[in-house]
Amino acid sequence: MSTIRGARERARIEVTAAIKDEARKQLAEEGAPKLSLRAVARELGMVSSALYRYFPSRDDLLTALIVDAFDAIGAAAEQAVAEQAAGKVPPAERWVAVSCAVREWALAHPHEYALIYGSPVPGYIAPMDTVGPAARVGLVLIDIVRGAYRAGDLTLPPLADELRADAERMAADFAEGVPPESVAALVAAWAQLFGLISFELFGQYNRVVEEREALFRQTAGELARSVGLRDAGTA
Repeated sequence: MSTIRGARERARIEVTAAIKDEARKQLAEEGAPKLSLRAVARELGMVSSALYRYFPSRDDLLTALIVDAFDAIGAAAEQAVAEQAAGKVPPAERWVAVSCAVREWALAHPHEYALIYGSPVPGYIAPMDTVGPAARVGLVLIDIVRGAYRAGDLTLPPLADELRADAERMAADFAEGVPPESVAALVAAWAQLFGLISFELFGQYNRVVEEREALFRQTAGELARSVGLRDAGTA
């Protein structure tokens, strides 16, 4: 009986993967708003009723694709910082490495990036299932800043008085162990990081910026300094 259950589970995993692969193809060709379970089923040679056993609605399929995309970009960030864990890489350089890994993933997966950081899909409301995966990149950056603070290698950026209460709340909510000054700067840097990637990916740099990787790397370094991370050799 366990052999039969195992075969069924493997078959379900394979069919689920095929459904998501075809859905990603539709994202690339038609965009998320036009994603259709019937069209996915048709391309896979399935009847719609069979596909509904895997994903009861379009929104369930969208959620699965969104979670996969957030997990993939989060894994890219985590791998980038893990690769430098063995060496004594300055925090600012780790920040830049993570930022570049996120950009590289986005350029390699533009339609999945657009799904999670582009225009909202009309009528779709993301469930709580997406919150944890969506936080993975941010948590990597927070850990870099937290580690620098604990090592006495963080310069606190300025913080406007009217932002202090909000910054203290954010530190308590999702960045324990990071001073409020750096938490406020972190949120701003996170927004700018993805703004840079979106500008490049969605064509705003066309006929404006040619050396896009160089611009990104330089700006990522500036964002690292804006949250208080020090360059190598900086006292």
